[in-house]
Amino acid sequence: MAEILAIKPAAIDGPVAARLDKAVLRLTLANPPANALSLSVMAALSAELEQAKANKSVRVIVLAAAGKVFCAGHDLKEMTARRADADKGKAFFEQTFSACAALMQAIVRHPLPIIAEVDGLATAAGLQLVASCDLAIASHEATFCTPGVNIGLFCSTPMVALSRNVSRKHAMEMLLTGETIDAATAKEFGLINRVVPREYLIQIVTKYAQTIASKSSLVVKTGKEAFYAQAEMGLADAYAYTGRVMVENMLARDAEEGIGAFIGKRKPEWTDD
Repeated sequence: MAEILAIKPAAIDGPVAARLDKAVLRLTLANPPANALSLSVMAALSAELEQAKANKSVRVIVLAAAGKVFCAGHDLKEMTARRADADKGKAFFEQTFSACAALMQAIVRHPLPIIAEVDGLATAAGLQLVASCDLAIASHEATFCTPGVNIGLFCSTPMVALSRNVSRKHAMEMLLTGETIDAATAKEFGLINRVVPREYLIQIVTKYAQTIASKSSLVVKTGKEAFYAQAEMGLADAYAYTGRVMVENMLARDAEEGIGAFIGKRKPEWTDD
């Protein structure tokens, strides 16, 4: 991987701050103190993700957060206030959970790799956000939980992403106890990839992002899409599908270039097609 460099945090100028540097787009949640996923924050994050699809300069996305909390999940104060509505908040609750489900699926279905950079607490829908990303790297100070059971609201939608990352027993342990786990346990469970010192978190995440950004964007996009698609299939269907994907991949210009470069012992020159 590339040499670790000092990277300054993105400037904060809204609910989601965006900064592009060397093909890596950093999206920083900036809704202190909890970085809660209010409707406005989810809309802003969704808009940034959508815009990134059309920006050919972006090859990798890093999702970070400002402050001591990565994301505390849904904005419970915002939701509680809507209990005064005529329908006791039902329509607003439906809107909120629908928007959240759409955001999480947008992350999984996004053509670009998305890395969660976690420094602080990721709880409930905040943990769901981490679990939905392709990679997750956390500081030693990061913590994780699905505490809904403690307040009478089981973390059913966070469960979807959580159970697709960790074993059933580990997922149920978190969901039924509501207890907080540390970063080392989260790594042991398979929720995150690495645990690093806080002072090196940004640099190491950037190092990973730049390494991935150096690959053919066509190949990375193809691989990410195929990974999630085959994961939802039976064994025979998965092999049939990925076999077709590899045939199409072999016919791509970048596959011809990459294999030729490997055989010729030279660095490939990607054209992203």
